[in-house]
This record gives sequence, structure tokens and C-alpha cells, in this order.
Amino acid sequence: MRIYFMGICGTAMGNAALLMRALGHEVMGSDTGIYPPMSDHLRSAGIDILEGWSAERLASIKPDLVVVGNIASRGHPEVEWLLEMRTQRYLSLPELLRTHLLNERRNIVVAGTHGKTTTTCMAAVLLKANGAEPGWLVGGVPRDLPDSSDPGIKDGPFVIEGDEYDTAFFDKRSKFIQYLPHILAVNNCEFDHADIFRDLDDVLRTFSHVLRIVPRDGAIVVNGDDANVLGLVKNITWAPVVRVGTSAANDTVIADFKESADGSSFTLLWKGKEWGRVKWALPGLFNARNAAMAAVSAGLLLDGQDPTKLKLNALDKFQGVQRRQQVLVDRPNLTVIEDFGHHPTALDLTLESLRVRYPKHRLVACFEPRSNTAARKVMQDAFREALKQADEVFLAPPHRAEKLGEERFDSVGVAAAITQAGKKGFAPASHDALLSELKSLVKSDESPRCVIFFSNGAFGGIIKKFAESI
Repeated sequence: MRIYFMGICGTAMGNAALLMRALGHEVMGSDTGIYPPMSDHLRSAGIDILEGWSAERLASIKPDLVVVGNIASRGHPEVEWLLEMRTQRYLSLPELLRTHLLNERRNIVVAGTHGKTTTTCMAAVLLKANGAEPGWLVGGVPRDLPDSSDPGIKDGPFVIEGDEYDTAFFDKRSKFIQYLPHILAVNNCEFDHADIFRDLDDVLRTFSHVLRIVPRDGAIVVNGDDANVLGLVKNITWAPVVRVGTSAANDTVIADFKESADGSSFTLLWKGKEWGRVKWALPGLFNARNAAMAAVSAGLLLDGQDPTKLKLNALDKFQGVQRRQQVLVDRPNLTVIEDFGHHPTALDLTLESLRVRYPKHRLVACFEPRSNTAARKVMQDAFREALKQADEVFLAPPHRAEKLGEERFDSVGVAAAITQAGKKGFAPASHDALLSELKSLVKSDESPRCVIFFSNGAFGGIIKKFAESI
């Protein structure tokens, strides 16, 4: 089959295109943002990338199927041609994955506000280490897998990140509705994506929908310490619910968690019996929870009654995903870390862990309000409180501030409030100014520092510049 991807260079679209190519389909696509590494990756797999959008070109190609990415909406020339002709078959990316891959597999779908990418990667690594030959689709660049996507063996298990964001301009349901979970993992549930959800109740509503499609011979693995998640599953009778957390009331308990400058460790207990102890380099209790969720999900997929048959050894050397607490510079007096954090809870938990890991360092948090939610003031107070854990805070201007008007995140006001609370807050007028002030601070005071950059985007390119400058 000839498949045409509209917006092929996006992370999800590009990896899905690679999956379809690996399954034997002829694949091509169009985009305007054509740059490495995705463009090089696609071309090395023999996939043609066409510059720009053209209805006439699409008509001449005559693909069997068009996959419409989230980048496309009404007014897009190729979309308008599809809608006018009514002869060309088209669908969304999630529907493509469901109909051409996931409906033939027993799937682990990892959902939740935080930790999806890392947990998905862990589950795939564990299944692979235990000989299951899984396929996977990870929304990031894993450091422990050969690629971000792989079809695995035919009829083998598949692990996919279950995003609650909407599907396409013509389908406003959450993506994970299409992913046919046999095992559904729900890490946590908080308000996010303020551009498409009204409030927390609206987010909980969409999670309740995916819970309804878990089969009775599958399982729902949940964070048993999260009140919002427990509220979602309290009346579920159609599938087993397995709780994971630090409380003794959970089916799987994360016990004896310890963290130091050398790393962290914890023990997993299943039904009161020791499953195994993990000692690794990853920071924070939140990553221990990700690991427990991944282990239980992978274990239950292999054996629906006893997940402890899954060996945990692969976690000891697990490195994680690029841009998730990734250390770029590691010197006695200066550590530089890059993190994808863009939600107040994620920032709060990461800074809490870094305070333990680097007790003699001053914590410097650099935050770019970039996501559709973070760039708005809807969570501004929560971001301010989380960032107060740092000693010095640098706030970039909010992304697309000119389009948000009065809704935009007030970087200057938040910096002033942080300074008033006894810490040091800075809100430079641009990314370049932030880089300059940060470098001056580090050079003027030789106190040991841990500098962490939080952003779900490029942060104006200053992260690499800062790391290289020192």
C-alpha cells in the first residue's frame, strides 16, 4: 500500500511512517519543517519527503491512503483537496496505528499527565530483556532502545505512549481511544492541555473513556497514591484493577526508597512478597514509580496472574530518555541538566530530587513557559511555588506571547514574587539575554551549582550554547 503522511517530520508522524515502512508499505509524505534528525532518519529508510504543501502534487501521486497529522486543519491546501474530492481515503495517525498495527497485537498503553515516555520506554526495555521481542512507539529518543519505534515480531506485544491530546481536526477525541489497550497503565491524572480541556473534570472525562475499552482478560494498572486516578477506577468491574504505589494498601508497593548523590534504589513488593530490588542512576521517587508501573504492566502482559515472573535486572542499567533529567555537564562545581518538564508537578518533583542529589550545590532553575498550557497564566501560581525550591530562577518570555494577550504567563511578575519570597528571580527580555545573565551569574560566583533547563521545546537554542560555553 502507498501511504502518504501529511506532516511527516513530526516526532509521532515520522516514527509511525518508519513503522509502516518496516511493515512493508510504500511511504512518503510532505512537510514544511524538514530538518535533522527526523529528516535524515526518514530518508535513510528510503522514505521520500516532499517540501511544502501542494494539492496538485497530492492528486498526481494518488496514494492509497492519506494520514492527516495534527499540523493540518481547515485552510490547509491538501486538506481542502481531500474534502472537496471525496474520493481519496484519509484517516488520522491514531486510526492508522489501530487499523494497521495495534488490532493485531496485545498492547500496553501508557497514559497519564506525566512520565508516559519514560514508562513506555521502560516497559519495552523490560519486555525485550525478558525475550518477548516487543514492538514499541516512544514519544522521545530512548537511550536504551535502538530506535524510537520498532514493529517487533508479528503478533508480538506492542508498547505505546497513550496521549490524551486530541486526534485530528476532524476527530477531537483523545488519541489513546484508538490504541486498543490490553494493559492500560495510568501513571497520574492532573489538569493539563488548557487549549483543549476546560478543567480537571474534562480531563477525567476523557480518561474515563479509555478505561472502558480495556478487555476483561486485560488489566488496568494505576497509581494507587493518586486520588484523581483512584476516583476514576473505584467503580470498575469489567477488568482487573492493579494498584501501584508507596502505600501498603497497593498490590505492588514501592518500598525502602533511598536517594543520594550516587543514585537511587528501591524494592518492589508484589502482594507483600519481595519481587526485586532496583539500584540505578535515575533520580527521584517519581522515576521509581514509573519503573513499578512499567514492570507490573509488562509482567501482567506476559502472565496475567503473576507479574513477578518478569525479571527486573534490565532496570539497573536503564539510562532513560533524552531530555528527561539528562546530564549535559558533570563537574565537581557545576552540573548542567536538560529536562522536558512543562507542568508544575513535574518541576516540583524534579527539583525536590535534585535538592537531595546535590545537597551542597545552589539550584538554578531555568524555565521556558512554552507548552499551550505553560505559556498561559492558568497554572502560573503553581509554577511559582514549584520554582521556589530553587535558589535562583531564570524565566524566559512565554512562547507566542503576542498571540495570548492577557492570558499569557507573566514571567516578570513570577520572578518578582520569587525574589520577594527570599530567592532570586530573573526575567530577562529574551533568550539571548537570559543566556548572558546566566553565564555572568555562574562566572561571578564560584559556588557549586546545579543548573537545570525546563522546556518542552528548544529554549531558543541556549541550552546547548550554555553547555558548550563552560
